[in-house]
Amino acid sequence: MTNGNRVRVVAAGDHFILPSLIKEALAHELTGDVVELRLGWPLDPFGPVAEVTEASDAEDELIDALTGAQVLVTQMGPVTERVLDACPDLRLVVVCRGGPVNVNLDAAKRHDVRVCYAPGRNAAATAEFTVGLMLAALRRIPQAHDLLARQGSWEGATYYTYEHSGLELEDLPVGLIGYGAVGSRVARVLCAFGARVMVHDPYVQGEIHGLRVPALDELLVRSRVITLHARLTAETRGLIGARELALLPPGSLVVNAARGPLLDEEALCTALETGHLSAAALDTYVQEPLPQHSRLHALADRVVLTPHLGGASRAVAEKAAAIAAAEVGRWARGETLAHALT
Repeated sequence: MTNGNRVRVVAAGDHFILPSLIKEALAHELTGDVVELRLGWPLDPFGPVAEVTEASDAEDELIDALTGAQVLVTQMGPVTERVLDACPDLRLVVVCRGGPVNVNLDAAKRHDVRVCYAPGRNAAATAEFTVGLMLAALRRIPQAHDLLARQGSWEGATYYTYEHSGLELEDLPVGLIGYGAVGSRVARVLCAFGARVMVHDPYVQGEIHGLRVPALDELLVRSRVITLHARLTAETRGLIGARELALLPPGSLVVNAARGPLLDEEALCTALETGHLSAAALDTYVQEPLPQHSRLHALADRVVLTPHLGGASRAVAEKAAAIAAAEVGRWARGETLAHALT
């Protein structure tokens, strides 16, 4: 806490969480000096949790900016042990995302630096995007668009036949695997469409939107569409593989806008190639960016692929900046931090 002194804050944003957004949000929380720093976008903005690899070439730039600063607010600045060693005045790091994957938490603890994050900032955006992916895949929207807009072909009209037309959400059995901030929102939206929503999440108690299904296998057997919303842990890695996909009814759809490793991509491709699955809609992948040699590229007529855009909305950037600024304000006033990990 600052004991009434002015706070020096470094707002290390990027081209999504703009430094100016952070600075504007901070202006409502405290009086102090805010240094704006815009870091470049790394090749892998969703890198491993165990390693501080993000924007790693920006360590020197970050160290220079943090001279005399007590607080860092950042999206993906590399808060490594080297950075912490070089910045003895630093007391608080707030990461504008759902997890501080770019912070060495063990080193932060050793340096007595508090680390906070911004949970829930992209829940609404990701939920909306998930439903959009589902609708696009069910009704062949991207494929029809490509034929007409890019190729000038009216062949997409073949989707207006019984054999090739898609499914509608009303009365469709949709299984949700995971019922957190995103999954619960998706469930509410699907219920509004009239879908028959089923939910599998062994960790959620209380009321849910839809039918609770205790066993994952039962959910799979009963669903024409499944959408993944589980956290990625050692337990859930590869949660949906060849055995699980085989339990789905023929012609089913798989949607994943959560984390790529929840789903066995090779097994998914095989199920699509054999025709057991009619389609898939993916925003996340085991390896990102998606490699050119991925089998998914050859399945363009059956898949909807987007480059991890589920949480990309202007509102998400604004919410993240506001959540982070509120945490800085609590720290400056000596209040209990809401989202602290150290």
